[in-house]
Amino acid sequence: MPNLIGETDDPNLAAVHGSHSGEGGSGVLGDSATGIGIDARTDSGPAALRGTHTGPGGPGVLGVSKANGVWGKSTGDGLGSAGVFGEAIDGPGVSGSSLGSVGVDAKSENGPAALRAVHAGKGGPGVLGVSKAVGVWGKSTGDGLGSSGVFGEAIDGPGVSGISQSSVGIDAKSNNGPAALRAVHAGAGGPGVLGVSKAVGVWGKSTGDGLGSSGVFGEAIDGPGVSGTSVSSVGIDAKTQSGPAALRAVHKGGGVAGLFGGDVHVTRNLLVDGDIVVKGDINLTNADCAEDFDIAEATAVAPGTVMVLNDAGSLTESLYAYDKRVAGVISGAGAFKPGIVLDKRDTGAVRQPIALLGKVYCKVDAQFSPISVGDLLTTSPTPGHAMAASDPGKAFGSVIGKALRPLASGQGLIPILIALQ
Repeated sequence: MPNLIGETDDPNLAAVHGSHSGEGGSGVLGDSATGIGIDARTDSGPAALRGTHTGPGGPGVLGVSKANGVWGKSTGDGLGSAGVFGEAIDGPGVSGSSLGSVGVDAKSENGPAALRAVHAGKGGPGVLGVSKAVGVWGKSTGDGLGSSGVFGEAIDGPGVSGISQSSVGIDAKSNNGPAALRAVHAGAGGPGVLGVSKAVGVWGKSTGDGLGSSGVFGEAIDGPGVSGTSVSSVGIDAKTQSGPAALRAVHKGGGVAGLFGGDVHVTRNLLVDGDIVVKGDINLTNADCAEDFDIAEATAVAPGTVMVLNDAGSLTESLYAYDKRVAGVISGAGAFKPGIVLDKRDTGAVRQPIALLGKVYCKVDAQFSPISVGDLLTTSPTPGHAMAASDPGKAFGSVIGKALRPLASGQGLIPILIALQ
């Protein structure tokens, strides 16, 4: 039997009232060795047990135990009532702290979430995690549905937002997944990844997997696989130290590998294994059309030198006047460089271009006859030099070209128009 039974029908009176006006005691003290110290029940009152602290800083209910300090259990009323409900004006609704474990431990078997945090105002987070280590830690132990460690959903802001002062905003890693970070834009016209920076907008780096994986890979159905635009620099900048090419474009169908809507500037050689088809003009800034020949000498001959054929089919410096074996002039002297060079190949011998058409600078000697503009030129007794062809009878078959500048006396280098005859 209980030691004390209190009963009343007056709604304004308590069944049991205990008052302590001193310090350090209790108004009502309940104690039991095997049961409950105080058992409070009500059928229609605001609460089975009400604890009110009218002073500052003290709790309404203080529960002290080696197990649970306060245990709240809801047996279910169809309204989704809480096991423990806390409400506050300017402090936390429910506050939990622990020295060696979690501050608040939340679990659910079938509910929508183990912990639900709702901020009904504007601008505040649903969950605020503050820590010297990880602010918010989300871990999925695996349910076969591919559930996320942390899931974020928003109407008009980022689903998940990450900011850091001195490291990455969001760090994504995966050991075996399809990607460390997957960004999917399910609507039309938006990018999967939007990178904005004063430096590199998107940085892709492959540390090497032996498969030749790309630093950045782009794939599209009806648009460019990778698209680059710039206001004041190149649209796409491609560099390599030792790869086969800085930029490689391969069309596996029947289309062109590269389509350029503007001028193409090549600062080094252009190597073409197939044909070149030109619908417009070809403009060459250099002067003549030349062809490579084997040179009999062991070293290269100076450009502008007049050359003749020998019995072996190679070229040597001219030595005689009106020599019908004359082949032409070594291209490249003065301000004129060869625009086209034919037969570029390695024969094991020294090879140099001989001007076939166009303008070329040529060594001439005017001691035999002054040279005027328009004079036909032929070989002279001076090695490697041309002279005016003053004897028409001997000139046929030995003419090199026509003088474009005069030379009154001595030796010099003048431009000529190649006209072998």
